[in-house]
Amino acid sequence: MIGRIALEDIEIVAYHGFYEEERIKGTKFTINLSFDTEITEAAQHDDLSGTVNYEEVYAIIEQEMKVTSKLIEYVAQRIITTLKNKLPQVKNIELKLSKHNPPIAGKVRCASVTVRG
Repeated sequence: MIGRIALEDIEIVAYHGFYEEERIKGTKFTINLSFDTEITEAAQHDDLSGTVNYEEVYAIIEQEMKVTSKLIEYVAQRIITTLKNKLPQVKNIELKLSKHNPPIAGKVRCASVTVRG
């Protein structure tokens, strides 16, 4: 049985941005992630070893968000690549990375990118 697992509205302060000031001051980011994985064992036997541990997924996201980058597209793809390398049972990943209050001449709550892999 395939299940779709999601971690929603993860909030992390990180130091990504095209402008140097963004990489110094930091900004709040929100991450929404979902993926498919085999869940038969977990569903039938109430056993964590039969699914993906959310803590591992969160730890990977947190680790990648600590690596300062200029573009959120780059950060999003890096998260997906690391998830696939460390958790090969994770398939069809969709990740939305939103940067709060981007430095745009106007009121914008978030700038976001959605990446699938």
